[in-house]
Amino acid sequence: MPIVRPRLLLWLFCCCLVLSLHQPHAPAAENKVRILVTTFPLYQIVRNLSQGIEDAEIDLMIPAEMGCPHDYALTPQDMRKLARADLLIVNGLGLEEFLGAPIAKANPRLQVVDSSRGIGQLLDDVDGEHDQAGHGSNPHLFASPRMTALLAANIGEGLARAHPAGAARYAANARAYGQRLNRLADDMAALGKRLVNNRIVTQHGVFDYLARDMGLEVVEVVQAHSGQNPSAAEILNLVAAIKAKKAGALFTEPQYPEAIGATVAREAGIVAARLDPVANGPEQAPLDYYEQVMRRNMTILEQTLGSH
Repeated sequence: MPIVRPRLLLWLFCCCLVLSLHQPHAPAAENKVRILVTTFPLYQIVRNLSQGIEDAEIDLMIPAEMGCPHDYALTPQDMRKLARADLLIVNGLGLEEFLGAPIAKANPRLQVVDSSRGIGQLLDDVDGEHDQAGHGSNPHLFASPRMTALLAANIGEGLARAHPAGAARYAANARAYGQRLNRLADDMAALGKRLVNNRIVTQHGVFDYLARDMGLEVVEVVQAHSGQNPSAAEILNLVAAIKAKKAGALFTEPQYPEAIGATVAREAGIVAARLDPVANGPEQAPLDYYEQVMRRNMTILEQTLGSH
């Protein structure tokens, strides 16, 4: 017995070694590029641009259902995500004020792609956001298909630089997605020309780029600063201004309570409806979710403002 047992153990060890040499190995973790995206709109862009690229691992930082991160604060889970990421995709223009120094602390090697970098014809911000250079440009480019196409082009270039193995696929996907978004933008611009009344009131500055692209005029906003409701006196002034400027409708957003907007619309004698800037959505939304929501927005605009 004392002689057989060591031989048996040796035989088992050799068998295990041989079997392990013939087992297929999973790809090494180092071969994957880990892409972290700050907000839902950009997450949807990255998902579209990464189709067909198996070694891209995409994660979302801010919960998909949250919307614009105006008052967001980093969590320990966010810091862990930052620490393991290779690439961080951000909106820029001051929307992610919660980042800054924590990035360098969590991951000094992290590459950052500012999706709004170099985009021209930016609008002034009405919500008080500011980028690191102190500029006050409106950061809500994602609510406009035309501007989202530009974001997608920037992100595609950033993904290709960070992940050369997928560069050709990223570029092809970015072109295809950009074409879809620009066709959508053309359809929305055509609708804008058919609307009976192009003067609107919005909850805050999220639709400014979309309004410009469609030829709509935002005559008033309910919240001069995001998340800050107007006082009773400000509501009275707002109602008077809406009546004087003959606005056709007031649009609230699903990301915010609609009570104040509905009250203002009622007092001003205009219809209130909800438009969705696609600031949030289901985490595993369909790849064409953005287009679906914008098409619904077109229907709502036509129903509330009328068309020729």
